[in-house]
Amino acid sequence: MRVGVDVGGTFTDLVAVAPDGTLDIRKVLSTPDDPSIGLFEACDALTVPPGTAIELLVHGTTIATNALLERRGARTALVTTAGFEDLLWLRRQDRAALYDLGLDHPPPLVRREDVVGTTERAGPDGVITPLVDEEVERVVAAVRAINPEAVAIVFLFAFRHPGHERRVAAALRAALPRTPVVASHEVLPVFREYERCATTSAEAYLRQLVGGYVTRAEAAAASRNIAAFRLMTSGGGTVTAGVAARSAASLALSGPVGGVVGARVLGAVAGHADLLTLDMGGTSADASLVQGGEAREEGSTVVGGVPLAVPAVLIETVSAGGGSIAWVDDAGALKVGPRSAGALPGPACFGRGGTEPTVTDACLMLGWLDPQWALAETVHLDVAAAERALEPVARRFDGDVRRAARGIVDVATAVMARALKRVSVARGVDPRRLTLVPFGGAGPLFGCALADQLGMRTVLVPPHPGVLSALGLASAAERVELVEALHRRAGAAERPAILAAFTELEARTGALLPGAALQRLADCRYVGQGYEITVPLTNGEPDGIEAAFNAAHRARYRHGGVEGPVEIVNLRVVAERPAPAPALGRRVGIGRPTPGWRRMVVKGERVRAQVWPLGELPPRIRIPGPAVLAGPDATALVEPGWRGTVHQSGAVLLERQ
Repeated sequence: MRVGVDVGGTFTDLVAVAPDGTLDIRKVLSTPDDPSIGLFEACDALTVPPGTAIELLVHGTTIATNALLERRGARTALVTTAGFEDLLWLRRQDRAALYDLGLDHPPPLVRREDVVGTTERAGPDGVITPLVDEEVERVVAAVRAINPEAVAIVFLFAFRHPGHERRVAAALRAALPRTPVVASHEVLPVFREYERCATTSAEAYLRQLVGGYVTRAEAAAASRNIAAFRLMTSGGGTVTAGVAARSAASLALSGPVGGVVGARVLGAVAGHADLLTLDMGGTSADASLVQGGEAREEGSTVVGGVPLAVPAVLIETVSAGGGSIAWVDDAGALKVGPRSAGALPGPACFGRGGTEPTVTDACLMLGWLDPQWALAETVHLDVAAAERALEPVARRFDGDVRRAARGIVDVATAVMARALKRVSVARGVDPRRLTLVPFGGAGPLFGCALADQLGMRTVLVPPHPGVLSALGLASAAERVELVEALHRRAGAAERPAILAAFTELEARTGALLPGAALQRLADCRYVGQGYEITVPLTNGEPDGIEAAFNAAHRARYRHGGVEGPVEIVNLRVVAERPAPAPALGRRVGIGRPTPGWRRMVVKGERVRAQVWPLGELPPRIRIPGPAVLAGPDATALVEPGWRGTVHQSGAVLLERQ
């Protein structure tokens, strides 16, 4: 049995895939103070058949994300080349917002007084200013005086000449044996000083917190006789707890990425390779893009204003979750988020002490959710509490609570539509050619409305949308990716140097995941460009790099091939071991159920909608809108003008009529 557990802001979701492919689902409230409590409450609620063991538990965690957002990491000292102590504050001299002169970037993770300049210097061709023993002793004494909880070391050109970093790291580790010491050549041996410094500082800032969490979680898993415990990384693959503890920054998007993997798996089963995905949970909504059956990956990401130059699936997050709080600003405009009711107290309709109006309260007032249906084993919806919470907002709508509720869902829809456009239109991708996959506890309620705003004609609703992220975790491949700087022209003259570098990088990558398939990739650009595109090497040979890069550049930017010579910036090697795909559709019903009926408000109009059991429908049933697809983990809304057809997998394909 393979188990995936996704810890969200409101609910913790579990999907267990049995040896025969059938699914078992659990949904419990999250425990924000210690996410591992909710993680193992979900595991303990799982029924394991006699003779069956949990072979693997894959965990998607927000522990690193929350630490960056809430600034709860370790006090970190930064040791850097003298004269470059202000690098984290200079950033790239860009503005936080182009037209807002009063808005500033979030402060760095390191305090300015905790930066130690070091008299040493390396250039591209080697050492310029030697590092003497007396300077190493001075730096160690200065760091010891700061008394930090972690240390980051970032010297100029250490990605090419790491000797000075190695000496200082060894001295600090000997002097401070209980303090994590992170050197940039170990974390990110690539050029661009600012991104390398920011990523190394984040790794040091997070390592103690993340390492402690994953170590405790692995021990708790072992105490339950779970054979293996792995964590999802930002790149869409899983790693062991030991690797995760040494690469904490790579977990920054661990939670949201599981949903993208799950959407990709569902798309492959349903025959849709090009997808826009939207994971709407309790706290936020995450948009992403899948093209040709592969999740769009970026070479870096930004979390809480901190740039992280780690492989990451493209994720655009907005504060439009089911628990996002609605409010009216001083100018009378209705807003949703960024504050969220979270798991505690949660939306007012949860009956757990919440009093502020949320998106979930609005959906309940419109009749989209059934108060008789529990969202989780202990959460039943209270219509009266939702109405009381919405009354302050309704005063701006002539006291009409349902009109206020419609305004809230319209604002939330607009916020999510902007996120979907940023991952598609802003990157030159036409959303009208894609299929929308909405999931999460609240996402399928907004699928048709979002598709209408983007001009999309198809929406694919998963059979169990509320736990698709957990399903993606259980289906994720084991994956390790290493990167190394290598500035060379792409051409036959550099072939021996490129092959030698790949051979060394493959040896290190293969040692981390023995027996896995290895893939060679290169970050390339035209000489003089300031950005790169990652391209795979055909048959692993460097001879076709130029042609592959030209084709990729044309596909992304609509031009390429005449700009000049191509140069390689970084080499990458990915080791991957695929996981068995779940047999979606095993829980599909065999008889045609009789639909129920419910009164609701859709786009300001009162309608009578059919109610069907999502996830238990036989194939080929046609469902005209308006209709509600009510599942044990989420509810979907089929708006008027749309029609659904049940796929063999149990998913429902919605098409605009």
